[in-house]
Amino acid sequence: MSVSSIGVGSGLDLSGLVTQLLEAERAPRQARLDSREEELETSISAIATLKSKMEEFKDSVDELRNSYDLQGRKAILSHPDLGEGETGPFTAEASNSAVQNEYEITVDQLASGSRITTGDGNFTNGSSSIISTQAGNLTFNIGSDSFIVPVTANMTLSEYRTAVNTAGEDFGVRASIIETGTSDGTKLVYTSDTTGADNNLSIVNTDDIVELEKISTESSAGSSYAYDEDLVGGDDVTKIRITDAQNAQATIDGIVVESETNEFENVIENVTFEATAVSSVDASGAKQASTLEIGYDKEGLKNKITDFVDNYNTMLDEIATLTRYGTSELEDDGALAGDFMLRGIESGLSSILSSSVSASELGSLFQIGVAFTDKGKLEVSAVDEFGFGSGEELLDEALDDNYDEIAALFSDDDEGIANRLYDYIYEYTTFGGLLPSREQSYKDQKDQLGDDRARFEIQMSDYETLLRKKYINLDLTVSKLQRTGSSLMASLSSSFI
Repeated sequence: MSVSSIGVGSGLDLSGLVTQLLEAERAPRQARLDSREEELETSISAIATLKSKMEEFKDSVDELRNSYDLQGRKAILSHPDLGEGETGPFTAEASNSAVQNEYEITVDQLASGSRITTGDGNFTNGSSSIISTQAGNLTFNIGSDSFIVPVTANMTLSEYRTAVNTAGEDFGVRASIIETGTSDGTKLVYTSDTTGADNNLSIVNTDDIVELEKISTESSAGSSYAYDEDLVGGDDVTKIRITDAQNAQATIDGIVVESETNEFENVIENVTFEATAVSSVDASGAKQASTLEIGYDKEGLKNKITDFVDNYNTMLDEIATLTRYGTSELEDDGALAGDFMLRGIESGLSSILSSSVSASELGSLFQIGVAFTDKGKLEVSAVDEFGFGSGEELLDEALDDNYDEIAALFSDDDEGIANRLYDYIYEYTTFGGLLPSREQSYKDQKDQLGDDRARFEIQMSDYETLLRKKYINLDLTVSKLQRTGSSLMASLSSSFI
């Protein structure tokens, strides 16, 4: 009789009985393993969430640790007569090393690249041939860079334009065709992106082919083909016309300054401003100056402080969620309820935040308007509750009158609140720190639980084998007894016949 067919001989449902016994043995142990795995997964997730919130708070703390970063400078611009949606003639940025000062600036000229246009009447349309039978080369020069464009016999103006744009793509040189619709005919226009007075585009007729003079600026020997508008008696209008590249030009407090590009870097030390338009003029035709003020970046520092407060409170909310006890049977406890490590974290942070800093005249966070609420959170209040001024008023006053002292309050090497907080959080969140170690411990326990499940399945398999063997024997015994009984009954019945 096979193991799977127990009960066939006896007619009893022994297979169902084995299944019930196995389930009775499996259910409580399986439930304990599942419950423990769920607890571990919840704890792993909770530690990861807490670590993430602490890292976010640490990032906002890090923004306040460096005194250089806290002494940020801001470029404040004032442009005259701007309409709605209009911008001024330049933008500006200042590094933290910039000196506080005020400047009057006009943008007198924008930087531009060369622009070269062929003369009048040289081409009828884009299909006009440039050269008849000869082939030649044109060499394009911009500063120290150059590239060559071969001109083949019977090449059309359109084909030549494409050849220039292909070869000049990496050099910022482009060619375009303009149909004038007049007796001036079709013109070819070269433009260069390379700005600055020392970066003029030249097109050299390398092989000195006469037909190529109309699309080049000079011979191989350097003789110019360009139209000269100052020539006495006039010049040949069929000659190529050149608009030179130029520097950007501005006037700062009466001093003329120039730049090859529209960006003026360190013309004012540690300040960069970029010209975007020529300054407007007043009724007399004089350019109107814009004001550039280099001051403290008060708004930037204020945002760092409010981010610091917000991230602390977010982290505190997460700790409260993880450690809460349910107020009824319907409300679950937090994933880390009763975990004293989290209370220790909260206590340690609170101690640092409420400490005094002798290195700063401000002395404490309270002096810049950052205070604890009755629930242990931080706030910059909008209400004056104690007659010292609201938190917002105290913060604005500190930014106006004690900007440098705010830096000392947070970033002093020994006492700075941000430095101490950063080091404290680092001990918990760094690799090998308290939170990662706790997280790894839970993960190790979960891995061990997998081993426990494997052993449990082996035990259940052995138990099933044992039960089946046991009930096979029972089945055989009952079957044998049934056959013996049947034989006996048959014998007794025949004796009465």
